[in-house]
Amino acid sequence: MRRERGIIIAIDGPSGAGKSTLAKELAKRLGYLQLDTGAMYRAMAWLARETGLDLTDDEAVERFCANAEIELQPLNGSSRVFANGREVTGEIRTPEISMLTSRMSALAPVREAMTHLQRRMGAAGGVVLEGRDIGTVVFPDAELKFFLTASAEERGRRRFLELQTKGDPATLETTIQAVKQRDAQDAGRDLAPLKQAEDALPIDSTGLSIDEVVSLMEQAVQQTLVTKGV
Repeated sequence: MRRERGIIIAIDGPSGAGKSTLAKELAKRLGYLQLDTGAMYRAMAWLARETGLDLTDDEAVERFCANAEIELQPLNGSSRVFANGREVTGEIRTPEISMLTSRMSALAPVREAMTHLQRRMGAAGGVVLEGRDIGTVVFPDAELKFFLTASAEERGRRRFLELQTKGDPATLETTIQAVKQRDAQDAGRDLAPLKQAEDALPIDSTGLSIDEVVSLMEQAVQQTLVTKGV
């Protein structure tokens, strides 16, 4: 299908693989819109924590999803994240929210609500979306899919450095362990588990710079545009 505004690019992969950073840079170079789906799920988890949502109460979860409003507002090549009208951009990148996000994303009402919103936001094309099931569930017909990964140790190190800049007392060992635990939760869940789409291009970013990875992605994009005649 020809898209006047460009193609849909899906980037999936485990926690800490650098998906958000790379999606942002790739979108910037292409002139595309980046949809940070991970931030959307994190905002839902933040809201659930703030409201004291009981994740074992199916009816309560459904009511919560029906009333939750998640919004992304672009700003200087990034996104401001809002949950029910309150900006939570700086409050959703903590280990606690990360683990709660993994639990929340395993719930059918949450995934249905987020999938619907993501499809609506990205349907016109010219977008880069990143997450854990973008190429397998949200946009299985995306023109180009990447599966981005790195070793657990490398991803833990990156997250540890990020937490240090925020004054978080986490240790490198506990951060790496949290990454491995998140991997197990995401890959082992029954609903939309983390896995590589059969037609996704795998990229291991261990030992590679951001520029090197984005350059690889750009090459794949240009080849896809030529092949599909977009």
